[in-house]
Amino acid sequence: MSFISGIVLYCMTWAVLFFMINPLWQKSQHEAGEVVPGSAPSAPVNPRLRRKVILTTALATVVFVLTYVVVEYRWVVLDDISFIKLPSERQ
Repeated sequence: MSFISGIVLYCMTWAVLFFMINPLWQKSQHEAGEVVPGSAPSAPVNPRLRRKVILTTALATVVFVLTYVVVEYRWVVLDDISFIKLPSERQ
């Protein structure tokens, strides 16, 4: 895996995990009963972004390291996945 491929993989992993973690621990203004005039009632009261960014970074690092090791040391290769056929093998 090249350096640029590693950066792209890490960024994509981070973004996907952030979108999964972002809705956690959120309470909307409507649920809290504190709707600020001019804002959407579904806007979060306290989004806790710092906690979510730190958690996302930690999880993305673990997932990236695991993925890197699997790819770099070839623990799983395309030949190990029997239901995937190369274009030259298809009829």
